[in-house]
Amino acid sequence: MKKMIVLFTILLMFATDNLVNAKPPEPKEIKPYAEDWYVTPEDIIRDIIFPAIDKRVIKEYGGKEASGFGWQQQRIVNIIYNNNHSYDISIRIQVPNRNNNPFEYAKDLVKVRVSPSCDSPKIGCSHGFKVEVLDYKHLNE
Repeated sequence: MKKMIVLFTILLMFATDNLVNAKPPEPKEIKPYAEDWYVTPEDIIRDIIFPAIDKRVIKEYGGKEASGFGWQQQRIVNIIYNNNHSYDISIRIQVPNRNNNPFEYAKDLVKVRVSPSCDSPKIGCSHGFKVEVLDYKHLNE
């Protein structure tokens, strides 16, 4: 019995020694997020103005869940640079129809003003970052 205990102890020592010297798996190389994705200026603009348009769509369509979650951007129609160092962006969107028909959409045109933060006496501006909806038109009414 003593021989079995000694043999078991020696085997246990070798087994745990191998576990102690085991190397952790090599971590995979983590690439920056933007390196794997193709992003256009239109994607960047959409990310900036999305929350303001989302709030306005919900307001225009009475807070219905389908309108808030289901609207889609069609395309940017126009971008105008203003003298006050802001940009007016007109974008055409589709909003699910009020009848809850999945294939019927209302087409709208939204004009949004994006004012990047600016504090420069040289160019005469002093304001923080702001996104506001200027105009909202229902195109198919």
